[in-house]
Amino acid sequence: MRAIVLASGSEGNSTFFSSGNVRILIDIGKNAKYIKEKILEIGENPESIQAILISHTHDDHVSALKVFLKKFHPQVFVTEKMFYDLDFLKDYENVVIYDEDFYIGNISVKTIRTSHDVTDSRNFILSDGESSLVYLTDTGYLNRKYFSVLKDKTYYLFESNHDIEMLMDGPYPKWLKQRVLGTLGHLSNKDSSFYLTKLVGENTKKIVLMHLSKHNNTEKKALETFFQTFKEYELNFSDVVCAKQNEITKVCDDKDFVCR
Repeated sequence: MRAIVLASGSEGNSTFFSSGNVRILIDIGKNAKYIKEKILEIGENPESIQAILISHTHDDHVSALKVFLKKFHPQVFVTEKMFYDLDFLKDYENVVIYDEDFYIGNISVKTIRTSHDVTDSRNFILSDGESSLVYLTDTGYLNRKYFSVLKDKTYYLFESNHDIEMLMDGPYPKWLKQRVLGTLGHLSNKDSSFYLTKLVGENTKKIVLMHLSKHNNTEKKALETFFQTFKEYELNFSDVVCAKQNEITKVCDDKDFVCR
């Protein structure tokens, strides 16, 4: 399994995933030029992307989709509601409408319903039979009914959007602060670290904190909160990094068999 975050933040989000001959993008924000350049930077070919999984239709997760589809023609996986949100998909022949779990080649894709201010939002668990990866971002909370299926996975790409004090003391207007904090908003550092105390297990190798706010968070704040929360719950886990907006972040790499 190979997984690399190409971009993470309010300006755009995209993650590359591969196992065997399968090449997948999870979300495709930023722009097509950036996505192409980052795929080439990690030694892959944009033409080899077979599928794009869309978690929801906010611009920072789909802004490069239309141009990338026109150039490279991969399958795009969306729910029915997402399909109707993206008008240009009506003329695209390689669309797969998903609702429940599915496979892409040998990759099992389990879908998780999340809570965000869009018509529909999903997150994913990808597994190749040996390793598993959780992609969970852009949600106001995590329903406890998913704890059992999310527990003890190999890699977690997990939203840690904001520090609550920074948000409340920051420049956002009141309505936007309420949106971010609400059940249709984003996970705070405290939310994220608490949920992960319930999920991390013996098989977990790495956590990547995702979608850090440019204005309401810092890598230092996110990591400090994470380690403090884990200390409170007497959990010893240290392989945690923060994904970046304009740089690749390696999660795992089957080329050299190391996680960075």
